[in-house]
Amino acid sequence: MNIKQTNTLGQLIKAGWKSKSIKDELRDNLIANIKTGVDSFTGIHGYENTVIPELERAILSRHNINLLGLRGQAKTRLARLMTGLLDEYIPYVTDSEIHDDPLAPLSRTAIELIEKHGDKTPISWLHRDDRFYEKLATPDVTVADLIGDIDPIKAANLKLSYADDRVIHYGMIPRANRCIFVINELPDLQARIQVALFNILQEGDIQIRGFKLRLELDMQFLFTANPEDYTNRGSIVTPLKDRIGSQILTHYPETIEIAKTITQQEARKDERTENTVIVPELAKDLLEQISFCARDSEYVDEKSGVSARMSITAYENLLSTAERRALMNGDETTTLRFSDFTGVIPSITGKIELVYEGEQEGAAFVANELIGDATKKLFPEYFPEIKKLQKPDEETPYDKLLEWFFNNDGLELLDELNDADYKALLDQVTPLTDLVEKYQPEFPMEDRYFLKEFILWSLVEFDKLSKKRFTEGYQFNDLYSSFIKGI
Repeated sequence: MNIKQTNTLGQLIKAGWKSKSIKDELRDNLIANIKTGVDSFTGIHGYENTVIPELERAILSRHNINLLGLRGQAKTRLARLMTGLLDEYIPYVTDSEIHDDPLAPLSRTAIELIEKHGDKTPISWLHRDDRFYEKLATPDVTVADLIGDIDPIKAANLKLSYADDRVIHYGMIPRANRCIFVINELPDLQARIQVALFNILQEGDIQIRGFKLRLELDMQFLFTANPEDYTNRGSIVTPLKDRIGSQILTHYPETIEIAKTITQQEARKDERTENTVIVPELAKDLLEQISFCARDSEYVDEKSGVSARMSITAYENLLSTAERRALMNGDETTTLRFSDFTGVIPSITGKIELVYEGEQEGAAFVANELIGDATKKLFPEYFPEIKKLQKPDEETPYDKLLEWFFNNDGLELLDELNDADYKALLDQVTPLTDLVEKYQPEFPMEDRYFLKEFILWSLVEFDKLSKKRFTEGYQFNDLYSSFIKGI
């Protein structure tokens, strides 16, 4: 059927077009994708064996769906990707407010147009990208917003009484007929508004100020909810939950690799990582480990969760920290440094909800603690473990490095050092080079200075060195030398 040449009801019928409900569209197209091995939810990572199979089963069952999970778990992204399972175009009666099916009209407007024009009734086509409607549930949402209300201006202009159904102004849901309709944060919707959805979901009729209209709306409902909302701000009323076919639990990435893939995909793409800033893989791992540590931290409210957006914005800030330094020094390129992670603190403090203990310590303190925890977590994957307790005369791989700091006046790394001076300073600490060559000989040459600084920060976290922040950078020292030299 040539869509561009099918502009009237008669042509549509002659072309043999068959009406199909939106749930059948989703089901049929999903079946076709599964048979041919096409991924229906591209760009979604970590859900291949959990969320996506459950979502596909719900679609095959023609269910309305509730996605239940903490913030930043791709719930809205999943909903938007469902439009890819719709037919590319569907016909509707031109000028219809609710996208009336030409072969099964619902509204009085469409019915009267077809009665008047018959086979010459004009037909328009709706693309699947225009069949996605979304509403954020807030306490101020009204029944009129969602369902509709009587329009006194329309009644006056058409000289109709309020008893005539033509004075009704349809709300968002009727206008989303034959479309996917998403209500985000459903528990935030007042209980009396949730009640208004009962009949739409089950019986297919709507009531507006005494009007009971039998509009069998053809819709795919998809709701999102945060478990925290059930106790803090509201709840989904039981009869509404009963009418939602499938409730699917989402989750955060289960591995660093999956989390890295998501961050690299979602971070705003620009030319910095190709032309200006070299980012070691260890830096990417560390960035994701911060989020994993935050989700287990005693300072962070686990019920609120730690959004994947934290890693994404932190990565962008990390690039900007290195880029700013390169711009100030006139360098065309620079390699990310461990000390650049101080630039991600604003992304962390703005994305985590703290418990009482965390509030007492302060958001900046918690952010630094999380960076430290992530460092300690990754360090044993690259270098020998540092034991909490060891015998007095027991030798360790880090003795020469600690001795270097004991015999010298420490090491100052300024935030805005150019690359040449930064590398020269780290090269002065020869035991660092020895450690890297012994335990990480295959580590990329361009990333080795990041690894050297990683060793210093790790030894600080394991209480082998001291670190002091001053206005322009960081100073690393032996733990006891300043005290002994003072004596």
